[in-house]
Amino acid sequence: MLLTLLLLIPEIGFPQASPQKPTLAVKGYPGRAPVIQMNGKSYVEIESLARLTTGSLSFQGNQITLTLATLVVSPTPVPPDQPAKLSKELLKAGIEEMAVIGEWRTAVANAIRTSNPLPEDAIIAYRRNAESKLALAATAVVTDADRSVLLLLMNESRNMQKLSEKYLAHRKSLTYISPDSLDGDPLDQQIQSCAQGLASLTTSGQFQDVAACH
Repeated sequence: MLLTLLLLIPEIGFPQASPQKPTLAVKGYPGRAPVIQMNGKSYVEIESLARLTTGSLSFQGNQITLTLATLVVSPTPVPPDQPAKLSKELLKAGIEEMAVIGEWRTAVANAIRTSNPLPEDAIIAYRRNAESKLALAATAVVTDADRSVLLLLMNESRNMQKLSEKYLAHRKSLTYISPDSLDGDPLDQQIQSCAQGLASLTTSGQFQDVAACH
């Protein structure tokens, strides 16, 4: 996942070694990063954040990009006759993630069907928003069933990224794209089927595997 910085940390409860030396902890990662407080705002040095999250930094022009280590989540099988309940926070985060992916797909589909250019900056914005919501979903994981749903959400986001990149590459190479090309696109059909399956999970509040999300 990519996160473009400058990073501004809102004033929420930081773990503190002492009142004079606040630190930032990221759920799921060991260690802490020092926090600098100036003019009522709290900041974290990006190098420290990269080390804390085992990520890496890259520089291009005036842009700094932090690449986080890939989150590996193993799904936990749940017997079909004993569906596991999903935590409320995970359900809320999952709904937000799917809303972003739905808007993302709609933007791509409209551009294709109207033969308009795919705005790369808009696609990047959708991708970053999806990554941000996915990161929030990861922090909401409590149970094994939650972890299984998170994996499905990750796959759906990854497939949406592949779909965007595919048609964006066609536009850049001036390859003709038929307005109805999405109608027979297996990847797009998989994305829609996965979205429907995930929507049913949020309605029931219980985990059932969704084959289309694999």
